[in-house]
Amino acid sequence: MNLIVRAVDVGSGNTKYVTSVAGSEIRCASFPSMAYPTSGEAAHWPSSERRRTVCIPIGPLFYEVGPDVGLAADQFRAKQLHDDYTDSPEYMALLRGALSLMRVPHIDLLIVGLPVALLSLKKAALEKAMVGRHVVGGGRVVTVARAMAVAQPQGALVHYAAEHERMATIGHEQSLVIDPGARTFDWLVTRGMRLVQKQSSSINRGMCDVLRLLASEISKDIGSPYRDYDAIDLALRTGKAPLIYQKPYDIKRHLPLAESVAQQAVSTMRQWLETPESLQNIVLVGGGAFLFKKAVKAAFPKHRIHEVKEPLYANVRGFQLAGQNLAASTPLASTPSTQGEST
Repeated sequence: MNLIVRAVDVGSGNTKYVTSVAGSEIRCASFPSMAYPTSGEAAHWPSSERRRTVCIPIGPLFYEVGPDVGLAADQFRAKQLHDDYTDSPEYMALLRGALSLMRVPHIDLLIVGLPVALLSLKKAALEKAMVGRHVVGGGRVVTVARAMAVAQPQGALVHYAAEHERMATIGHEQSLVIDPGARTFDWLVTRGMRLVQKQSSSINRGMCDVLRLLASEISKDIGSPYRDYDAIDLALRTGKAPLIYQKPYDIKRHLPLAESVAQQAVSTMRQWLETPESLQNIVLVGGGAFLFKKAVKAAFPKHRIHEVKEPLYANVRGFQLAGQNLAASTPLASTPSTQGEST
């Protein structure tokens, strides 16, 4: 009997999840971390207009989530940018949206992530909330037998070690994992795979701060409110000028301002590190890695900064590996519904 292990990382910017595992390949997908409330399930759309979303019932409302959630959007784009976001109906809708899109009816072990600063505060409650029956819309239910919450960057370290075939050696080394996300800038210091709590934390200084700051500058420049954060984000990632009033806008002149946010975050992190010269691995992951890379390299000029392929999925792939290792080493309760399925 093979056990079903899956991982979900509900971030403030994107919800990442594991879709399947084939040998050593962990396949992932993601959708924007936006959940739009409605009073009922979405109507059946014509095939030409159908969008890739699901409507998740939470309390008296339904929340539409998924890759095409932008098509359901109104002008108000709420983000759960607070420390209690794991207690919100939006968080549960995003989590259940990921469960729905996985297309498995039962999960023996579900791994989820938390910002480093919230791990000790939210771990037990989140694990309890994950276990049991999850109604995922369309008359479907997914059951979760057991759950484990881990620090988000801890998953990235496991993924990095596996990707570079370092699992045997990294267990004896000191590592720093840096994870700039949408809302938080997380960092994790470890001895082997064990967290050094007093040197690890997170602050609210992520990509959302960069996008808001640049939107404010653009608004001043063009003389009217500008809030197309997606266009700014795309411009930063691709180097292609966004179109504003049908004309390319030179966003490069605001890059020093964007980089100042990264410098502030990295400077705060450095104050927590007691012996940076003893770090043997510095790993940079997360959706904001591309923008924070310069500040990290400047802060650690004598270190090599390691990166991974698809840094957006580093955490959730590491969660999956950690879950599979736990499932292989610890007896987990299973049900007949898992027979014939693979992790």
